[in-house]
Amino acid sequence: MTQAAIEEENKLIAQEYKELLRISYQTLTDEDKKLIRSAFEIAVDAHKNQRRKSGEAYIFHPIAVAKIVASEIGLDAVSIASALLHDVVEDTEYTLDDIDRMFGETVARIVDGLTKISHLKKDMNISQQAENFRKMLLTLNDDVRVIIIKIADRFHNMLTMDSMPEHKQVKIASETLYIYAPLAHRIGLYNIKTELEDLSLKYTEPEVYNSIKDKIEDSKEDQQAYIDAFSGIIDNSLKKEGLNYIIKGRMKSIFSMRKKMIAQNVTFDEIYDKFAIRIIYKSDIQNEKFLAWKIYSIVTDHFTPNPVRLRDWISSPKSTGYEALHITVMGPKGKWVEVQIRSERMHEIAEKGYAAHFKYKHGDQKEQGIEVWLNKLQEALENANTNAVDFVEEFKLNLYSKEIFVFTPKGELRSLPKGATPLDFSFNIHTEVGMRTRGAKVNGKLVPLNTTLSSGDQVEIITSDQAKPNQNWLDYATTARARAKIKSVLREEKKSVAEDGKEILRRKLKSQKISLNEDSINKMVSFFKLKTSLDLFYRVGIGSIDNTMIKDFASSYSNAFISFFKNRMRKSPAQEDINKDEITSKYDMLVFGKEEEKLEYKLSQCCNPIPGDEVFGFVSVSEGIKVHKKNCPNAISLQSNYAYRIISAKWIDSSQQEYQADIVMTGIDNLGLVSDITEVISDIMHVNMRNLNFSTDGGTFKGKITVVVKNKAVLKKLTDNLMNINGIDKVTRI
Repeated sequence: MTQAAIEEENKLIAQEYKELLRISYQTLTDEDKKLIRSAFEIAVDAHKNQRRKSGEAYIFHPIAVAKIVASEIGLDAVSIASALLHDVVEDTEYTLDDIDRMFGETVARIVDGLTKISHLKKDMNISQQAENFRKMLLTLNDDVRVIIIKIADRFHNMLTMDSMPEHKQVKIASETLYIYAPLAHRIGLYNIKTELEDLSLKYTEPEVYNSIKDKIEDSKEDQQAYIDAFSGIIDNSLKKEGLNYIIKGRMKSIFSMRKKMIAQNVTFDEIYDKFAIRIIYKSDIQNEKFLAWKIYSIVTDHFTPNPVRLRDWISSPKSTGYEALHITVMGPKGKWVEVQIRSERMHEIAEKGYAAHFKYKHGDQKEQGIEVWLNKLQEALENANTNAVDFVEEFKLNLYSKEIFVFTPKGELRSLPKGATPLDFSFNIHTEVGMRTRGAKVNGKLVPLNTTLSSGDQVEIITSDQAKPNQNWLDYATTARARAKIKSVLREEKKSVAEDGKEILRRKLKSQKISLNEDSINKMVSFFKLKTSLDLFYRVGIGSIDNTMIKDFASSYSNAFISFFKNRMRKSPAQEDINKDEITSKYDMLVFGKEEEKLEYKLSQCCNPIPGDEVFGFVSVSEGIKVHKKNCPNAISLQSNYAYRIISAKWIDSSQQEYQADIVMTGIDNLGLVSDITEVISDIMHVNMRNLNFSTDGGTFKGKITVVVKNKAVLKKLTDNLMNINGIDKVTRI
């Protein structure tokens, strides 16, 4: 580069720095400016020999990220300094100790968090990628600013991606949609979330993006005319009340339009709520709520509201801190239009998220709302011994979720994700309550644990010391916290069954003159086509690998000659990690409906579901049940047009399946007989009673019970024990 070019670049760098201070959302003290200045100088020095792909000096990137942090997100000086330094430790000579020495522990901690998560391995497979996301989400606990600066860094990368090769663009854009946009949403950074989604669409589906963008451009004038017509009607009434306000229109984002087009199966022109109208009013804190409802009443005087579409987030703000009143009214030209009513303070919170919160909370600069959220997540994160893909999926569930508000029996308000059940509510109150849940009352009535809650429900949890989570609970719970807890209890339970199974197997092999060692375990795992040794012990423990099967194995194991040829024919793939500490599911059977029945079915050609996919059944006229993936392109039209022909379906692991059996007992009636019977049943592991029916007649007794068992061995043990009860004469299975 020529001397003149270098000087020009330095001038630009200095200009950018001044701009950074000027646009900061928080008021900066002299102390703050000093901190930012020294961070800037260190960053310039550290990156002096680096250039970006586009050819410009690297330092422009940290400055740009710092500008996003300062103005668009509105964080404090510590965050601005950390953003300037976010690549220093990773890419240059400077170490974390240097940063700690020069800028103190907080900045060092944030920079360390950013360094930890920034170098994802290149071109990784999905599980490696998920592992990295998981590491990133775990750093959420250290300091929430880490994740906010990371989002700003990603935002700037998305804005400057043009000089990258296409495959890189697609990868980075997909990653942004997968994790960064939901995170931005959850932290209340709605503007950045929208930008991230739109930019991602620009690289993942360029044609779609451009066509929607052009249509939005074309309809700009019509939109403005509509807003003018709308405000013209209510302007006088608002002015008469002496209100100080502005009315703005906001076009829905390109990404959300695309989502609507897919979900509702409509074209761009058929989307009816393309934009929202915002009324932003000036008010002091005392009168905010009163004025919001006053404006609401004026708007609904002129336009008919849709009563179902009123959203009051002023009385109970979202957990992201969002406050506003949303109404949908029939506007001019017979069009439904969403009207958002918010004060200037609410508007700032909607735009800036937590930064605006603590601007208004003077003094205490703690991110209140986010603390609560992080504490909730802490538990899910700490229990993160599931595999990484599951973990990230569960975590994502809770990022985008819409909220409902429900009451405890004492009238306390709790916020839960939309779709939550009484089981989620019980874990929301306390893990111990969740674990001991026996039943639930909603608005005073007993309901099943998988009932979907609605806003305003009052929920009471009935607990019992005997209650404990079972496999079905995973179908009932939707929140990451509840699911993480249930999974960890089930895992522990399965491990203890596996411990017993190991002992049973040791004894049974001993009787076949085979000792239980690494070799025999490996061969058994491969013989039964399982994945881990824990799978083997667990299945022996629940009896789905029984005596006959073990004998089959023993004979092939002892006859080395035969097994040599068998193994040549059935080349067993190298066991990945047979000693893994998890029991794997081998999804190999489809069951339908609430009763989980086995029915005849065909897999549909349009989406080719494979075992483990989320699926549903569709009862077709000529071909019986066709199974489709839940995200099949035809799913939406089938579910909306033929809802009555949809049947729920899921893949299960047949070796862990439970079966229903009916048992009939007859005998002589005596006192305490019923309690003896139920005691025997509840004492045997893996047995669940579905229903029971006892009748006595002239001193004789007849009982019928439906039990749920894992296999025949358990059923036999149960019938033998029932026979031993005093007074029972005969036990038969129907």
